[in-house]
Amino acid sequence: MSEIIKKHNFDRIDINNFVDHELAKNLSKIPLTDTLLKESFDIKVAHYGKIISFSPKVFLPLTFLCRDVCHYCTFAKVPRKIDSPYMAIEEALEIAKKGEELGCREALITLGDKPELRYKAARDSLNALGFESTLDYVKNVSQEILNTTSLIPHLNPGTMDINEIEKLKNYSGSMGMMLESHSARLCQKGMPHYGSPDKDPNFRIQTLICAGQQKIPFTTGILIGIGETREERLQSLTVINNIFKEFGNIQEVIIQNFKAKKETLMENSDEPDFDELLWTISMARKILDPKISLQVPPNLNANNLVELLKSGIDDLGGISPLTIDHVNPEAPWPEISKISKFCIKTNQHLLKRTTVSAKALQDSSLFFSKNIKSRLLNLTDASGYIKEDEWQPGVTEDLPQILLHPKNISNIKQLIQNIEKKDCINSLANLFESRDGDFNYLRKYANELRGKLNGNTITYVSNRNINYTNMCIYSCSFCAFSKSTGAKSLRGKSYNISLDEIQRRVLEAISRGANEVCLQGGIHPKFDENTYIDIVKSIREVSDTIHIHAFSPLEISHGANCANTDVKSYLLKLKEAGLNSLPGTAAEILDDNVREIICPDKINTNEWLNVIKAAHSIGLPTTSTMMFGHVENYYDIAKHMHELKSLQLESNGITEFVPLPYVASEAPMYLRGLSRSGPSFRESVLVHSISRIYLNESIKNIQGSWVKMGYAGLSYLLDSGINDVGGILMNETITRSAGARHGQELDLIYIKNIVESKNMKLIERNTKYDLLKEPTKANFDKLKLKLKDINHFDQERSFT
Repeated sequence: MSEIIKKHNFDRIDINNFVDHELAKNLSKIPLTDTLLKESFDIKVAHYGKIISFSPKVFLPLTFLCRDVCHYCTFAKVPRKIDSPYMAIEEALEIAKKGEELGCREALITLGDKPELRYKAARDSLNALGFESTLDYVKNVSQEILNTTSLIPHLNPGTMDINEIEKLKNYSGSMGMMLESHSARLCQKGMPHYGSPDKDPNFRIQTLICAGQQKIPFTTGILIGIGETREERLQSLTVINNIFKEFGNIQEVIIQNFKAKKETLMENSDEPDFDELLWTISMARKILDPKISLQVPPNLNANNLVELLKSGIDDLGGISPLTIDHVNPEAPWPEISKISKFCIKTNQHLLKRTTVSAKALQDSSLFFSKNIKSRLLNLTDASGYIKEDEWQPGVTEDLPQILLHPKNISNIKQLIQNIEKKDCINSLANLFESRDGDFNYLRKYANELRGKLNGNTITYVSNRNINYTNMCIYSCSFCAFSKSTGAKSLRGKSYNISLDEIQRRVLEAISRGANEVCLQGGIHPKFDENTYIDIVKSIREVSDTIHIHAFSPLEISHGANCANTDVKSYLLKLKEAGLNSLPGTAAEILDDNVREIICPDKINTNEWLNVIKAAHSIGLPTTSTMMFGHVENYYDIAKHMHELKSLQLESNGITEFVPLPYVASEAPMYLRGLSRSGPSFRESVLVHSISRIYLNESIKNIQGSWVKMGYAGLSYLLDSGINDVGGILMNETITRSAGARHGQELDLIYIKNIVESKNMKLIERNTKYDLLKEPTKANFDKLKLKLKDINHFDQERSFT
């Protein structure tokens, strides 16, 4: 062993410090029963829902040479039995590109352990290639895969010390190495690991520790049926779990059953039966932290897939449409369509994941290079699994093809009951995982509830947006509208329109039949408490009747701070000047951990809520909003809705809830690779439907944003629980600045036809949701005005 000690920066450790002997001993006596399996499955469902995941991958065996001689392995070969010591980089890239075309997202790079320490052929080949070590070649191949494809490498290079892991960490999304067993007994003469220095459990455990110190998302596991006792097997699981407790980076544990292979020393050894595998899975669920994903290779258990899916596992590992399992070449991958049918049969969904598990991806403490983090975010939705579609809010015109299995998978009715009667945030968050029949059930339930609350009426408001300045002292990372005075080259010119121009736009809006003007803008460095009061007064100089819906909680907070007064007192001044209501924007996600990422210098959750409460206390109604699809998860969304409902039950001043799917294409944080590309279409629909169910009578009006969803999306939402299509907007600029392409003005004729095709009526309302009139041809003619007549900005004027 002196060679490996010299090669690695390893010192001997006492493995017993990582073993829970008592737990392993007690659990080893428990027999396999239906009750035990049910407990295992229940733990899985409690933490992973009804989801089974897999990673679409290509398998790249970079070298079959290995200095170890494990007695069960056919992967490792000697130089005379292979054409070349190393796979050529050109071949690796060709496979990766073909896999990319077939929908793969992971490049699994597996290889024998440090063959250059045993074989001259490996050393000569590395020298000819220009590399000092196998790990240097792994690094180069991984880098080229990242440079030339969209795939993310997962590296299995064997035992490594902390310096070697650090060398590779920027070029992989995750790494892995099977512990196999912590038992040194298996390295003794006559046992399967005899003669294999890298299978010394001391060094394998230290590799896990080094990966933990580097916070690398790491996959490990045990190999069962190779001569270990049940108690030793469970001890190995306690070792893994204790390392996870220390470092939190073990993303997944594989329970792999031994398969006897021809032309190995163990070709006549007994394989563990399927019950033994089921027992081990159940024990793993008892021992391992539930944040650790549990995987079993499906190709090694193809005849027992249904039972396997009900055992408590949540993942099937990597499955390739292109390459074989080079470690188990005799076992072909099962067809995805077949697995999907079995998942449905067991009331579960089969979802794709990246090389990083869904839970690990949401752990901000783990290490991801900037490039890889960007790829992971771009691939996934808020659940951490790969997005089902390429639909993008504000951009995509056509709806994605939605192929839904009609079967209800989860206990959807119970979850709804939990949020309606118990206000359970966990159940609310779980509803956002709804797919297939559950998805359709939620839409139908929400739409029926809409009918009970709002009848067959769909409303809109005739309004105009006036975004009076795009200059802002804040640096919200999602905002493509605002700009600082020092960034004149970004997103066009900065502007700050005059009071005269605001008055002109108000009068123009009134002439077109608008009953509301909505005013918001950036926080200009010269704005003070008088700015917002002057804006309101200037409007009142030209109209006593137009409803002034203006100023986000951020603007109100800024005005109050400038006036050195409390928010309520400042709002009273604005109300006295003629303000009628506030838009509940700047809410984003009402969770300070999320806000710290997307708008760290903006008002926090409590400050936002306090402005809204203060407004309600003096008779100023507000709307409420939520921007989703960027960095938040489903629990964050659920908390946001809970905050709004709690506030409404206290103050009863919110007129509507407006979900705002994040438009990413021009958002700074997306362009920097720091956010997802927006929600999936499924997520966008669910937010509207679930908010209808959860908010119910507390906030009766749920609005669909045509600017974000497009007309096709809005039509879909009209069957999913919304009762309002928002404002005509005339001059919408904020979402357009973020890359939205759905226009600046609502086409009422088109919307009216959509609404009436669903046997509903489109009726105009005011800001307070008092119904006014059905749109007539005269209304339409009055509202029509060429965009060129209203879409100009007087950028030379400024406030005095």
